[in-house]
Parts: sequence; C-alpha cells; structure tokens
Amino acid sequence: MSVLTADEVIAVIEHGFARTTRPPAAFLQGSYEGCEPGEAIAPFLEIEDWRGIPSATLDAGYTALSFFSEAGFRFFLPAFMVADVRDELQTADPVFHLTHGFKRISVDTPNGSVTTGGTTLLNPKRYGAISWDDHARYRLSVFAREEAQAIVAYLIWRRENALLAITREAITIALDGFWIERSESAPPADALGGS
Repeated sequence: MSVLTADEVIAVIEHGFARTTRPPAAFLQGSYEGCEPGEAIAPFLEIEDWRGIPSATLDAGYTALSFFSEAGFRFFLPAFMVADVRDELQTADPVFHLTHGFKRISVDTPNGSVTTGGTTLLNPKRYGAISWDDHARYRLSVFAREEAQAIVAYLIWRRENALLAITREAITIALDGFWIERSESAPPADALGGS
C-alpha cells in the first residue's frame, strides 16, 4: 500500500469505520480491576458518535485506550487515529495500542534483564501460556476487514511520519506480523451482521 496524504488517510479511516456501531455503555469497559478503568472510560459513556469528539477530550482520556473493552476500543479508536493524523494529540498514542505486544524488547534493570513482547509469556501465573503476541492478536482481532484496511493505511502513514526509529520498527513488525494479513483476511463488515 502506498503512503497517502493526511486527508486521504482520514478519508480511509472514516470510510473503514463508517459502519462500526457503538456498543451499549455497559459493554464499553474491559477491565474491572480497581477504580482506574471505570474512571478512564467515564468521559466516553455518553458519546454516541466517535466523529467530532474534541481532541482535548481524547487527550485527557488517553488511558481509556488501555481500559476499553474490545468493542469499545473498536468503536473509539478511529477518533484517536483521526486526531493523531491531524496532529492534535499531545498524550494519546493510538500507535502504541496497535503495535504493542508484537515487538520483543529487553531492558536491563538493576534487578536483571526484563523481556517483554513477542513470544515472551505475558504473566504465566495469571494467564498460563499466553504470550504478548497472543494477547495482542486476540485484542486486535475485533476489527473487520474494512477497519483493518483503515488501520493499515494509518500505520503506514504514521511510520513514514514517525520521528523515532523505534516507532518505525514497532509499526513495521506489527504490519508484517499481523495487520497486513488481517486487512486481507478478516471478515468483512457485512459478515458481522450490522457491525
């Protein structure tokens, strides 16, 4: 896929997510551990349409991207992507949420090396044999083909406009390891019964 202009990427996002329906408020929250998830998604409970959400609301609610249910993430993600393409976000980072878990990273700490991402186990005591890659694939498999195609256009645009090599690398790994294939083989929106 070629690199599109910012306006073209926004048009692809709007088209790709045009049929995506909002889940009921009771199904927007994905985690119920502690009070932070509920507080993070609270500003989004009354929003019925992702189009036109002020960038300030998205930026202030950036942690919601971590706490939305898969359906909530699917519905609100395009608002974050459009605001990002318009360069209106200061703290929210949709790229992280679309790439995290695919790239294996090792970090040296005072207590030894810590490895995360890829085939590294997420937390064996809690999740058994689920790897970071497995978790990312599960969470991101919610997107229909048209939505995945919009995400691919966005990620390619972001990779070309990324200032940091680590961001470009994470995007490339996610595109090659998941998103390109997803954009070609995911069920189309029509198969989801109204999305």
